[in-house]
Amino acid sequence: MPGYYSEKLSAERLKRVYEIATPRISRYLESEIAYVVNRIGPGDSVIELGCGYGRVIRSLSRAAESVIGIDSSQSSAEMAREYLADVSNCHLFTMDAAALGFRDRMFDVVACIQNGISAFKVNPHDLVAECVRVVRPGGRVFLSSYSERFWEDRLEWFELQAKEGLLGEIDYDATGDGVIVCKDDFRATT
Repeated sequence: MPGYYSEKLSAERLKRVYEIATPRISRYLESEIAYVVNRIGPGDSVIELGCGYGRVIRSLSRAAESVIGIDSSQSSAEMAREYLADVSNCHLFTMDAAALGFRDRMFDVVACIQNGISAFKVNPHDLVAECVRVVRPGGRVFLSSYSERFWEDRLEWFELQAKEGLLGEIDYDATGDGVIVCKDDFRATT
């Protein structure tokens, strides 16, 4: 399923995923963003992996000197350019998160939040190694996944996404233990 976020769940469809989030999901996601923002200094250079249409970058850019956003979906990157047209300290690229086209030790902060490790469908060890490669000594890398205590809320959110046709129908026989599986081969892990 390497192209799911590029082909089926990008740009406007990805935006809709966040628009239909329940209030508890929205609070959870916003608190995660706030955690990272509160650890960014005004002179920091930041890279966000899996920036989608730019939803998180808007907040990151208010705290940092500069922000680079990368996403594997060209349509999401194009939408992000429009969404962030008024953000002058942000640059966007279409790129593989596990093979970043940046030099070693370039960023003060690497953010791969909101379950990016699962969404990218790359070897997690390769992704973490790439994050460590591009962060400066003393810099910070933020990676996240969903808490087990959040399972019911997360499953409800995915059910809403499936109901709207953003994802395939949930395969309840294969879903459990932190993994959501859809009948169209979508798979979200923790």
